[in-house]
Amino acid sequence: MQLSDFEFHLPEGLIATRPARPRSAARLLVADGDGIADRHVADLPEILQPGDLLVLNDTRVIPARLTGTRRRETADGPAEARIEVTLLEPAADGTWRALAKPLRKLRAGEVIRFGDTLSALVAVIADGALTLRFDAAGEAFDAAIDRVGAMPLPPYIAAKRAPDAADRTDYQTVWAARPGAVAAPTASLHFDTDLMYRLAARGVQTARVTLHVGAGTFLPVKVEDVTTHKMHAEWGEVTLQAADAINAARADGRRVIPVGTTALRLIESAATPEGRVEPFEGTTEIFIYPGYRFRVTDALMTNFHLPQSTLLMLVSALMGTTQIRRIYDHAVAGGYRFFSYGDASLLIPPRPTKS
Repeated sequence: MQLSDFEFHLPEGLIATRPARPRSAARLLVADGDGIADRHVADLPEILQPGDLLVLNDTRVIPARLTGTRRRETADGPAEARIEVTLLEPAADGTWRALAKPLRKLRAGEVIRFGDTLSALVAVIADGALTLRFDAAGEAFDAAIDRVGAMPLPPYIAAKRAPDAADRTDYQTVWAARPGAVAAPTASLHFDTDLMYRLAARGVQTARVTLHVGAGTFLPVKVEDVTTHKMHAEWGEVTLQAADAINAARADGRRVIPVGTTALRLIESAATPEGRVEPFEGTTEIFIYPGYRFRVTDALMTNFHLPQSTLLMLVSALMGTTQIRRIYDHAVAGGYRFFSYGDASLLIPPRPTKS
C-alpha cells in the first residue's frame, strides 16, 4: 500500500479559511453505500434515524500559540528576543512539548515570559522542539493561557491569515468542556445549539468521550509504504457511562456514529475484538488504513481531508478506496470546501449482512 495511492488534486481555492455561518449551513455530502447525495448539515435530523448514537469529542482547544520574550545577560548588558511558541502536547509530569521560532535563540535553563502573568522555564531542546515547564498549573495555567494565547489554527489556514478574535469561538465546539487539545475536532464545528435540539427531538442520542487532539494530526506521512508509518500518541478517555451507551446501542442494533475521526479512533481503541467498548483512559496511537476491521463504528461524520494524510487513509478504510475516490472527485467537482473550516461528509458503509 503506497502513499501515492492516496493522492488527489485539490484546487487551492477550495481550502476554507472561515467557517460557514451559521455553523449548520455547511454543506454535507452524504455517501450511503454506493450512493452520493448533496445535502446540508442542517438536514441531519431528516437524515439520521431515531436511536442513532452520535459519539462526540468534548475536548476543548486551548489558545496554544504564545508570543513571549527571552531575556539574557550579555557582555553588553541585558538582551531580549521575541519568541513565538506553539504548544504541542502535555507530558505526565506537567511539562509541555512545544515548537519555537527562532529556536536557535533559546538555551536550556532560560526563561520565556508571556505577558505579565505567565512564564516558562526552557528545560530541554532536542529534535527541533523544546520542553517548557510553566510557573502555573491547573486552573491557573488555563486562565493564564486564555489571557495571553491565540488559537492554534492549522498550518494551511495560518499560512493564509493570522488568528483573530472570531477564531476563539469558531475553532471551538459548542460542547467543548475539557481543556487540552491544540487542534479542534473539526467535524463537530458544524453543530450549533439549535441543531442539537432538533436532533434530540428526532430521537438521536449522544455520548461524549474525550480525545485531546495534538499537533501531530497535521504531520505528513513521510514513508512510501504507508503500513510502516508510526502515528503520534494522543491522550483520551472513554468513561463507563459512554462505554455503556455505545454498548447499549450496539445491543439494540442501533447505529454508532462518531462525529469526527478523533472520536472514531478513540472508541475503536477502547473496543475489544468482539466489539464491546470498555472504559479507557490513556494514550492511543491507533493507525487505521484500508484492511482495518471496524469494531464499533457504523458510520462517520467527518470533514474532507488532506491528500496523502492518515485521515484520508482512515476514511478509505471505512468506505473503500474506490468509493472514497468517487466521493472526493464529486466534492472537488461540486466545489465543496475542504479541511478544518470546510464542509462535511456523512459516510455510511453498507452494513454487513448477519448470517
